[in-house]
Amino acid sequence: MQGWRKTAAAAGAIAAVALGIASCSKPAGNTTQAAAPAADKEYVIGWTIYAGWMPWPYAQQSGILKKWADKYHVKIKLVQINDYVESLNQFTAGKLDGVTSTNMDALTIPAAGGRDSTVVMVGDYSNGNDGVVLKGGKSMADIKGRSVNIVENSVSQYLLARCLENAKMKMADLKLVNTSDADMVSAFATPATNAMVTWNPQLMEIKKAQGATEVCDSSKIPAEIEDMLIIGTEIAKDHPDVAKALAGAWYETMALMRQDTPEGKAALEAMAKLSGADLANYQGQLKTTYLYWTPKMAADFTTGPDIVAANDKVRKFSFDNGLFGKGAKSVDDIGIEFPNGTVLGDPKNVKLRFDPTFVTAAANGQL
Repeated sequence: MQGWRKTAAAAGAIAAVALGIASCSKPAGNTTQAAAPAADKEYVIGWTIYAGWMPWPYAQQSGILKKWADKYHVKIKLVQINDYVESLNQFTAGKLDGVTSTNMDALTIPAAGGRDSTVVMVGDYSNGNDGVVLKGGKSMADIKGRSVNIVENSVSQYLLARCLENAKMKMADLKLVNTSDADMVSAFATPATNAMVTWNPQLMEIKKAQGATEVCDSSKIPAEIEDMLIIGTEIAKDHPDVAKALAGAWYETMALMRQDTPEGKAALEAMAKLSGADLANYQGQLKTTYLYWTPKMAADFTTGPDIVAANDKVRKFSFDNGLFGKGAKSVDDIGIEFPNGTVLGDPKNVKLRFDPTFVTAAANGQL
């Protein structure tokens, strides 16, 4: 199975320098005067393989997505993009109408590149899907002085920074070795590698190696690595029926996954197959994925205080590591808007919006 959520500093920098896309700067919440979508317009949403995102291709394969799209008289097509960074770059450039993304990557690629984006829903957070593994070590303290194989400037580096912080250590206490996610399993098998940070499904294989000990994982920083669906804010504002259809399809699929029925099992088996795994492997990945199974769970998180604190940490890490692009002068250059009216960063340059409109409608039975 291929890896997921791969972000490089170069991708963010290129997006920020090369793509200054003009977007609507008004909040997406007021949809009372929304225009109807053009009859022939097909909205294209990109997705990549990750346990928490596999409900999307299943919703399309099963017909659930079409049912909801037909209800709202819109056309929606989901397309798999083999490279995660490329999917975000395509969204930034306007070639995709929406994309699956982490909160960090939504900030450092489309937002830094100028595309105003709205979060339709936060689907889950990594609750152990990302981890730090050592050979011959039993705690984070044992990583000091080691070379660490990692996909630099990714959520792996964010996790490492937070694990070091919790252990009262710094990045300067070790050396990073930039390694492709595709090479992680083979690299850990070599004698030269004795420390690694990676994600599932590679993480599951690496932890099986003799002498391997996971010393920190993303469950120690709950709700900080968020996995989301984002769409262009101009779509959320002018054509909210697209987001309503997506939300309806998502939560119907979530409900099906939780059913202890032959239909529920068949859905999980289909998702596993779509991701290149078997059912047992996929279910193992779901155990370390904290899914917001119901729209109320998602709405409560999106409107609560924890989301602001988590994204404040993420934006500070991103700026400190140069992921806002070469032109960024301050961590406040890019604005992030939350439902309670809080804006982190520049309120005149909001490019990422957590909008609870659609999950709240789903929670209230109004879709």
